[in-house]
Amino acid sequence: MVKEALLRALEGRSEPLSGQALSRELGVSRAAVWKAVTALRGEGYTIQALPTRGYRLLDAPDLLRADRLADPGRVVGCEVVCLDSVDSTIDECKRRAMSGAPSGLAVTAVTQTSGKGRRGRSFQSLAGKGLYLSVLLRPQAPPEAVSQLTAWTAVAVCRAIETASGIRADVKWPNDVLVEGRKLCGILTELGVEAETGALSYVVVGMGVNVSQTAGDFGPELADKAVSLAMLGASVRRGDLARTLLGELDAMNAAFPEQRESYLAEYRRRCATLGREILLVRPQGRQTATALDVDDSFALRVRLPEGREERITSGEVSVRGLLGYQ
Repeated sequence: MVKEALLRALEGRSEPLSGQALSRELGVSRAAVWKAVTALRGEGYTIQALPTRGYRLLDAPDLLRADRLADPGRVVGCEVVCLDSVDSTIDECKRRAMSGAPSGLAVTAVTQTSGKGRRGRSFQSLAGKGLYLSVLLRPQAPPEAVSQLTAWTAVAVCRAIETASGIRADVKWPNDVLVEGRKLCGILTELGVEAETGALSYVVVGMGVNVSQTAGDFGPELADKAVSLAMLGASVRRGDLARTLLGELDAMNAAFPEQRESYLAEYRRRCATLGREILLVRPQGRQTATALDVDDSFALRVRLPEGREERITSGEVSVRGLLGYQ
């Protein structure tokens, strides 16, 4: 489309481009260039028109656009679907997976009406305030490796956040990304298996990154437990973060599972749970423990009060008590 081609031509340029030059570059009439400029302005783009000099892009709205995010040269992000509203991006990915969508499909939404958290909890999804993104993967790997994808994703998310904002991020075992002890991103992984054989059919990894929320957006219950990039002083567009995150997820997918040692070492460096007293929440009750290490399969090794050590997997217990964040 002329509109998208015009946007690509203007992006990243400090000097204006004349209507004649744009007409020649895009292979359309000058009237078509002006029509595209008008359409982009209507979407919130600030495009300056300088007499005798041409057009210059001054500002762009924080929009998630499939044509700006999709990259056919990658696996993750080869196809991107950007929705205004959906029950959850995870469920949308699952529906498309069952209809034969390719590995690497990514789904984003401006808002989720039923955002998902761990253990059946809801995930707050304020419209336009966060990056709500899920990706569909069809890994050829044994089940024990696939179960580690949440931890791999946490590393990819931390890398993307640091690249996009310059802010260091850590991990609360097993699946939350923290900054300064407060939750910046939640990650949830769901699997689909073939009913007849029990073989793995697909994996959907969902992420919700807090981008522009204020403390008031979180409310009194979450104000001291959650944080956004804006609250940390970082001005980051959701589209820029999405592009960076899809790149890191594509690199993760290419590395999985052969480069486990590299991701494991980084996960351990970033794991803010280690060395702290935690609360293990099991169906039969609660128990304090000290987090010692993350083992080679990304399980948490803990020491109980009587001195006995135990290996904890994410499906067994909920770990609480880190820096006041529950």
